[in-house]
Amino acid sequence: MGFLLSTILLLAFALLAIIDGFYLHIFKYQLFNNKESKFEHLVHTIRAILFPMIVYFLFISQNCLTSFYLGVLFVITDIIVLGIDAFVEKDSRSFMGGLPRWEYILHLFVNGFHFSSIAVFFALKLTYTENGIEIVQDLSNLKNYELFHFVAVNLLPGAIIIALVHIFTALNLTKSYWNKLRMKITCC
Repeated sequence: MGFLLSTILLLAFALLAIIDGFYLHIFKYQLFNNKESKFEHLVHTIRAILFPMIVYFLFISQNCLTSFYLGVLFVITDIIVLGIDAFVEKDSRSFMGGLPRWEYILHLFVNGFHFSSIAVFFALKLTYTENGIEIVQDLSNLKNYELFHFVAVNLLPGAIIIALVHIFTALNLTKSYWNKLRMKITCC
């Protein structure tokens, strides 16, 4: 049941993250083009880079304690960067009259699903014994693990593409290409 829940949460996060992180931040509002929101875009870029690393090292790369510890490190880093993002967001959206209330609510759901999927995974990965907390090395025998693993593996390429788009738009050298491409699209 745990892996089914974590899979649903991970998919909900991925869907809402594309709407928020790609459509709103990059495509519609073009945060990378506004002086006030450049730092926010940099923070989003860091989080976009961290997500595929979390997926790979925490969710996909099983049976390796080093990968698990790296995944935990990336999760902790993501939490810190999220705090920075929340702190700067009000000022960085001054060019558009502040963060719309509905987008703030979207951010709550996106991050809630993201960290809930991780928390459920930790509940499956860590076991409590009389000797303390132990890390379960092999989760493949648990129900719905194959589905979770399949989803995580198939989310990874899209997550890497979103991270590359964030990097592409963060760099002055390459964001002009994005801006030219964006100008050709007249909808949305």
